[in-house]
Amino acid sequence: MLSRLFPHRSARSASRTPPDCVIWAVGDIHGRSDLADRLIQAIRADLSAAPVSRKAVVFLGDHIDRGLDSKGVLNQLCNLEVDPALEVHFIRGNHEDRMEAFLADPAVGPSWCEYGGRDTLASYGVAPPAMRGDMAGWAETSRALALAMPESHHDLLATQQHSVAIGDYVFVHAGLRPGLPLAAQSSEDMMWIRQPFLDHPAPFEKVVVHGHTPTDAVVSDARRIGIDTGAYATNVLSAVRLEGETRVLLQATGRAGRVSVSTSSLSR
Repeated sequence: MLSRLFPHRSARSASRTPPDCVIWAVGDIHGRSDLADRLIQAIRADLSAAPVSRKAVVFLGDHIDRGLDSKGVLNQLCNLEVDPALEVHFIRGNHEDRMEAFLADPAVGPSWCEYGGRDTLASYGVAPPAMRGDMAGWAETSRALALAMPESHHDLLATQQHSVAIGDYVFVHAGLRPGLPLAAQSSEDMMWIRQPFLDHPAPFEKVVVHGHTPTDAVVSDARRIGIDTGAYATNVLSAVRLEGETRVLLQATGRAGRVSVSTSSLSR
């Protein structure tokens, strides 16, 4: 089992999961269903063999946009959600937030398409209007997308959470606002914050596990675990396995048809 391969304990009081619990957290997928497929297969195999009673999987948001198969990714997540052996959580990313905003207000369409929404529309077989200022066209595109999405996709988006706390960890998309307790954090910050969170040296009430800000390598220390490795551009999708005080990194790498999976240990 992965947890036996890479044990690691910090010299200070270490963060840990609840007893008899394994948690997998998955970084920003951004439409890369090829990478997500291999990663989810590996996670399911590990959890199937894990002798624990609580098996949780947390997707940290930005499942959609930029990559070529956002629809396929949401299909994968819906299929995983119905597994009765797993506790599955979906965190709301800023890209899901904008997709939902477009479904409610077509005027959001031009800005959403500027940073990835056009790729999501294409995955559902929906074309945006040719002209940015064509508001009637954006209204029709919004209606077409709503009709093209299966009910299960609408339900998944509607039931996403802004944060999930398990043991000594809290899972959010972007981060937290320094100086505020968890209960006072805003949904806007949890979806969008960057530098005020990333640059703040002091720890929070719990170790923050997040995506949103791409990095070449996963960040793992006493205050946060950042696992967005820019899958849509780098061909590297990352996840972290948490059990007790152990942290293990799992990555799917490559292009469609040539994806491989590897594991390594994480420091604190």
